[in-house]
Amino acid sequence: MKKKIILLIWIAVFVTGLTSPVEAQKNKKVEAADQAFANMMYTTALKNYRKAYSKEKDKDERNRILYQTAECYRIMNNYRMAEPTYRRLLTQKYEEKQPLLLLHLADILRYNGKYEQAIPFYQRFIELQPEDERGLVGLKSCQLADSLSKSPTRHLIKNEKEINTRYDEFSATYANTGYNEIIFTSNRNGSTGKGKDEWTQKCLSDLYYVKKDAKGKWTKVIKVDEEEVINTAANEGNPFFNSRFNVMYFTRCATVPKKTNTCRIYSSKRTGRNFSEPIPVDIAVDSIYSIGQPTLSSDELMIFFSSDMPNGKGGRDLWMATRKRKTDGFGRPINLGDSINTAGDELFPFLRYDTVLYFASNGRVGLGGLDIFKAYFRTDEEGRKYFTQPVNMGVPLNSTSDDFGIVFHPEAEEEGFFASNRQRGRGGDDIYSFIVEPVIFTLEGIVKDESTLQPITGALVEMKVSDGSQHKSNTSERGRYFFNQNQVKPNRNFELTVSKEGYFTTTGSISTIGMESSKDLVLDFILQPIPRKPIILPEILYDLSKWDLKPQYQDSLQGLITILEKNPNLIIELAAHTDARDTEEHNDTLSQKRAQSVVDYLVRRGIDPDRLVAKGYGERVPRVITRDITKAGYTFKAGTRLTESFIDSLPNREVKEAAHQLNRRTEFTIIGTNFKPKPKPQGQQVAPKIEIVTSTPKNSVTYTLSAKKNRMLIPASIDTYSLEFLYEPSTRYISI
Repeated sequence: MKKKIILLIWIAVFVTGLTSPVEAQKNKKVEAADQAFANMMYTTALKNYRKAYSKEKDKDERNRILYQTAECYRIMNNYRMAEPTYRRLLTQKYEEKQPLLLLHLADILRYNGKYEQAIPFYQRFIELQPEDERGLVGLKSCQLADSLSKSPTRHLIKNEKEINTRYDEFSATYANTGYNEIIFTSNRNGSTGKGKDEWTQKCLSDLYYVKKDAKGKWTKVIKVDEEEVINTAANEGNPFFNSRFNVMYFTRCATVPKKTNTCRIYSSKRTGRNFSEPIPVDIAVDSIYSIGQPTLSSDELMIFFSSDMPNGKGGRDLWMATRKRKTDGFGRPINLGDSINTAGDELFPFLRYDTVLYFASNGRVGLGGLDIFKAYFRTDEEGRKYFTQPVNMGVPLNSTSDDFGIVFHPEAEEEGFFASNRQRGRGGDDIYSFIVEPVIFTLEGIVKDESTLQPITGALVEMKVSDGSQHKSNTSERGRYFFNQNQVKPNRNFELTVSKEGYFTTTGSISTIGMESSKDLVLDFILQPIPRKPIILPEILYDLSKWDLKPQYQDSLQGLITILEKNPNLIIELAAHTDARDTEEHNDTLSQKRAQSVVDYLVRRGIDPDRLVAKGYGERVPRVITRDITKAGYTFKAGTRLTESFIDSLPNREVKEAAHQLNRRTEFTIIGTNFKPKPKPQGQQVAPKIEIVTSTPKNSVTYTLSAKKNRMLIPASIDTYSLEFLYEPSTRYISI
């Protein structure tokens, strides 16, 4: 499995107790086992430990041998045998001598999803080894595992059974510009190297090639080459291609019997299906240390890899090195530091978009063994590079088992491959593909009449999308409109306008921004019938015998402006009424001017003057109260007509004044619903209408019109202040 990973993972486990007093008494089987363990030949070590245990008389040495046996099982991922072996040691209180027993047993229980059983062992380990952060990470992982498992992402995963065998397949990478070919690592039977791997007793690993046919089916898996250019007697794996797919980087681990294997990164140029003789990638690293699992930036000037070099944070760390030109060697590597590396192992880096680093770690809070994480690669204001806090990729990409070696489709948002030894696979490590489940949205609703709450048939629902697209839907007999998934897309804003003859147009909005799961959206509308009777505007007060519209009452017209903007086909009459306390002639003139002042303001706000009719009714149309109104302590009942005789009958001056105030009003009535703007004359300039109001004789505004650009540069003197402003044909209005 991946802990072997073509010896690309270098276990930093040391034989414990080798300097104990009983060392001189060790038999040959123990010596052979210890030597094999030190050389990561765990199959051989296990066989010798088991033979030596039955012959050993010394209790302490027997416990040490049993512990080493458990370690072999654990490292070889035989958790079924490792767990009871560790538990036997607990009966001997061996954890007091070797606290790592508690950590390793807790890890195995966690990898098997036995979180509650693992917690007390982590807690005991923390008591004995509080400085070792792995205990706290494991404990937090158990405590958070349930919430992680219950919050899956939208990824859909698939075991690529046509590729996988009962052996190990992992570290897939896209291998051509059509993205229908991959190269991956496997230790299946028939490898180029003739021996067995001493770690797992499986075949040595090679690089294999497979492609999809026109129907999307995998063809036969073959070796990358039969000439033993890439695949050799060594372990090869972890391929990575540059952006042009003409250079492959990979890891090769030499196999020297009875010695720890050392891994290096190689590169090979590709022409068609042929590869050049690989050459070691020049990185300023001492050759006694292993480096592997390369990933490079798009310009190939920056490389990330995993290594067991000293001065790291734990087991295997991630490192980075750079160069100025592709023909240069890479400089001395830099450890990615605490933001990425932990006391555990960080492996299998993959750099995406040159800004996102994906990697596997067993030293962070996660579900089980290796989990896949991602961190963003940023540059601060001073030009320094840094990584954001790594984020666990969650279920189902991660599991209680080992999950690692993720790679993304170069041109798809969330599609690619990763490897896992999770349950119900074909064998050891299997290659899985993944895509993100598409987020599907629809939008529907019912349009109803406000007065009857009955569905409205034939209403037009127009939808404008933030991406610039527009769509329409007409309501059915049941008042239902509908927009499908091709019209309602993720991460968009939607503005809807609903119109129907005889009703005020209304609008609404809805958004899919930030929504991560599919949903059938619902947005209902209520349309207000256009009334035939006048509609009274909010109170607008004028000075005595004046008609100027005061600024503080302009906001009272905002509702009317909104109606006119939403309903560009409406034509309205603006009617002004006075009380009866002057001559009819005076009141008719005053009300006409007040109605016109409202029209003029609406025009300044951009309403077409052809849609507006000003009408002054003076005192001739007393107000009819439509609902009970209380003013000055008196309640005017609904249905009351505020005639002059009724007002004279009121009990006191204050109540009479309130009645006069109710009669002074501005109303609008819809007198047409079919307005169409006049087309502008071809080749003629429409002169803008400018209205200038000055509050004192000292204020002045003068302007000239530029014939070339149709622009006006206007100097103004306003209350002793001098300023200039620019007027262009697109300007709707200017307020000074």
